[in-house]
Parts: sequence; C-alpha cells; structure tokens
Amino acid sequence: MTRECPSPAPGPGAPLSGSVLAETAVVFAVVLSIHAAVWDRYSWCSVALAVQVFYVQYKWDRLLQQGSAVFQFRMSANSGLLPASMVMPLFGLVMKERCQAAGNPFFERFGIVVAATGMAVALFSSVLALGITRPVPTNTCVILGLAGGVIIYIMKHSLSVGEVIEVLEVLLIFVYLNMILLYLLPRCFTPGEALLVLGGISFVLNQLIKRSLTLVESQGDPMDFFLLVVVVGMVLMGIFFSTLFVFMDSGTWASSIFFHLMTCVLGLGVVLPWLHRLIRRNPLLWLLQFLFQTDTRIYLLAYWSLLATLACLVVLYQNAKRSSSESKKHQAPTIARKYFHLIVVATYIPGIIFDRPLLYVAATVCLAVFIFLEYVRYFRIKPLGHTLRSLLSLFLDERDNGPLILTHIYLLLGMSLPIWLIPRPCTQKGSLGGARALVPYAGVLAVGVGDTVASIFGGTMGEIRWPGTKKTFEGTMTSIFAQIISVALILIFDSGVDLNYSYAWILGSISTVSLLEAYTTQIDNLLLPLYLLILLMA
Repeated sequence: MTRECPSPAPGPGAPLSGSVLAETAVVFAVVLSIHAAVWDRYSWCSVALAVQVFYVQYKWDRLLQQGSAVFQFRMSANSGLLPASMVMPLFGLVMKERCQAAGNPFFERFGIVVAATGMAVALFSSVLALGITRPVPTNTCVILGLAGGVIIYIMKHSLSVGEVIEVLEVLLIFVYLNMILLYLLPRCFTPGEALLVLGGISFVLNQLIKRSLTLVESQGDPMDFFLLVVVVGMVLMGIFFSTLFVFMDSGTWASSIFFHLMTCVLGLGVVLPWLHRLIRRNPLLWLLQFLFQTDTRIYLLAYWSLLATLACLVVLYQNAKRSSSESKKHQAPTIARKYFHLIVVATYIPGIIFDRPLLYVAATVCLAVFIFLEYVRYFRIKPLGHTLRSLLSLFLDERDNGPLILTHIYLLLGMSLPIWLIPRPCTQKGSLGGARALVPYAGVLAVGVGDTVASIFGGTMGEIRWPGTKKTFEGTMTSIFAQIISVALILIFDSGVDLNYSYAWILGSISTVSLLEAYTTQIDNLLLPLYLLILLMA
C-alpha cells in the first residue's frame, strides 16, 4: 500500500540492477553510520556481515529468477536479503549503546544478544543460499567463510555460555519456523522478509519460553508479557488451524463452529493461564483496569473507536463504488489506500503524546484482532469469511500474491514497533534526548507521513524517475519536506521532545530512509520504520 506508481514487473532476480545497487548503497550508508557512531568490535562484525550478505544476495536473486529456491517466494521483488539481514544486528548495537550510556548492564548485554542473534540468522540464510546454488560459488563461499569466521570468533569471546545457548535456541526455532510457515504460506514473503519476520517471531518465542521457565516474582512489565503472549499465541493458533484444515474443509458451518470453539479453548485454556503465570494476576481484570484507569485513557479509547468506525466506512464506501462500477476488476486507487495511513497517523500521534503505555497495549490488541480476522478470511470461516474476502480484495496490491493479505498487518507493525522496541529501562537520565526523542515517532514519520506523501505526490505530479524504478524524484523530495514539517509540529505539540540541536542528524536520517523507500522492493511499511528507528537511536 506504499508505492508511488505501479511497480515494474521484471524478473525477480534482475542481477545487480541499478535499483538493487542503489538500495545496497543506502543500506551500506546506514551500516557505516552506525559503525562510526558505535565503533567497537561488534560494529566491525556488522560491516563484515553486510559485505558477505551483499555477495550472497546476488545468489538468492539468481535462485529466484531460475525458480530454484527451496520454497515459493514472492515474485514481484528481489530477495531483499541485505536490508533485512542488517535490521536485528544494527538494532542490537544501538540498544547496547543506549543502555550502556544509561548505566543498565542487563539491557546492554541483551542488546549484544540481539545483535548476535541477527547475525546468526543472517549467516544461516547465506549458508542456505550457497548450499542450493549450482555450481557452488567458490569466491562467495570464501567471503562467507571469512566474514562468518570473524563474527563467530568475536562472539565466542564476547558472549557467556548462557547467551550462546540463547542464540542457538533462536536459530533452531528460526529453522523450524522457516520449514513450517514457508511451506504453509507460499509466495507471501521474499527471502529477506521471511528472515526479518520469522527471525523476529523466533526471538519473541524464545524470550517467552525463557521468561516462563525462569520466572521471578515481580520480574518484567505486564505490558511486555502481554505482547509476547499475544504474538506467540496468534502464531501458534495459525499453525494449529493450518495443520487441522489440511484434513477437513474449513468453509463448512461445522468447521466454522469448531474453529470458534477451539479459539475459545486455546484462549481461555492456554493463553490466559500462561499470561496469568507471568503477570501473577487475572489478565482480564488487569487489562480492564489498565484501559480505564484514567479519564485520558477513556477519551483516547472513544476517539480511537471513532477512527476505527471511519476506517470501516472507507472500506464499505470503496466496495460500494466497485459494485456500481461496470468493471469487475475495479481496484481501489492508491490515494484511497493512503486514507488508512492518514487514519493511523491520527491514531498514533495522540497516543504517543498523551499515553504511550495505553498505545502500547492498544496496538497489541489491534494486532491480535487483525491476525484473527485474517485467519477468518483465509480459512473462509462462517459467517464473516467470505464477506472479508470480498471486502479486502479491493485493496490488494502486487505484493499480496500469496494466500495471506499482510499489508495492513505490516502497516500496524511498522507504526507500533518503534513503541514496542524502545528499551524503557534505558530511557531515563535523559538518554533519549536529541534525535532519540523522535524514536517513538519513527513509524509516523517514515510510513504515516513520508511514504504517504511520496506515493500521492509522486503518482500525481512526479515526472523524473529514479534510475531503475518507477518512484519519482518529486515524490521523494516532498516526502522529506513533509517529514521535516512533521518534526516541527511534533516540537510544538509534544513538550517532551527536545532535539538539542541534532537537526543535521535528523535530516540525514529522514533523507536516507526516504531514498531507501525509493529503491527498495521489500515491504516498506515494515522496513522503513525500523531503519529510521535505528538511525534516530544512534
């Protein structure tokens, strides 16, 4: 839902095309910027990882072009391995730096584990690509061996035995999730998107298992446990029903009733007791008390309910237009899809300003609702399954060519991840001053404002194309300008933001991410906020 113009449809592997090289240059600029800001042995590891992934990405692109990849990947994009592989390592590095500055050794070590886990997952994806490439690319194997050897040697002498085991646990979960979900969901991901999404889910699942087994009373924030349990519970629910409906027709009333009953059983018999064990109180009572704790929260919930109603009316209105249209292939225009971006911006900005914990929990609830409704649509569960299929088909774009519709979920994730991923114990003592004060707004700026403006202005007034793409120079420039104006408005309305003369870094970060939006063929709703978050935290 974030393109300025319809994307070209060349072969997915267009080796070393201009757009791929430009995307690579932008990613390397981010990596080197973080390396210059951090400048330690871990940042050197990130540089080595980026170099070897750049070479392996070409092999993945060729595998996709030849149809030789192990699984069926999304075919309207390149592999995207480089931009996806660098997210977790870079985020771990900046988290380590921020928590070190805040004097929090626990989260400093946690940042190192995040970086090491991201590197391990990226190395596994590289080994997989080279293992199925024929003939075996000797030079790339040498580069992978050198980079992997350096990374493993440094991490071996930096991580404790428990931390090494934790990294290996995540890697093992990632391997199994790849085999299960990529088989069940063909053409839903590129290799890079699979690495980013499944790597994140694997890390969350391992954290939940670890915290459940080593629970100490009063350890952890209930909001964090709520997010972990919701994400893992929804993923496991999807795997369970996907396996079950292999053996039965999901579109019948009997199957639909069974689906709803089993959802209640899993929710009341597994998810709620699991959450009760972690937070040591009744989860439903905790949630109700949390949501209605103050008058501000009640007003925000009422306001968000109105916006949700407005979004539903937009869907119904666009479908009514399709019904009255003579063309049966009528699709919602790009501007109509951007209405949802504007609604999400109007949702998140008041939440960030007035009550971030409420926004944290509300976004988690929305994620669960979105995923559940997608299950209902995908499995054709009565009574809403066929209706959702009809309503949402209007808003499909070329990236929704698999069995799942994920763009709206990616939009929610892109807006929410900057809220969820802030290391709150490391935000005291002014450690989030300067450009870092804008970290919660990373999703609003990159996707809600930047991508929306680029798409609308680039598609309507753009004439100068960026080489190798159909994105326009005018769209990118208006995107940067709109984000700068948004930063100025944030300074006016959010008294907690003090940029402390870090305007050059903010401008550079916004410009870099806008260039990435112009050249990437990956899901920018997810990728852009993460890169802007990383740059602002640095």
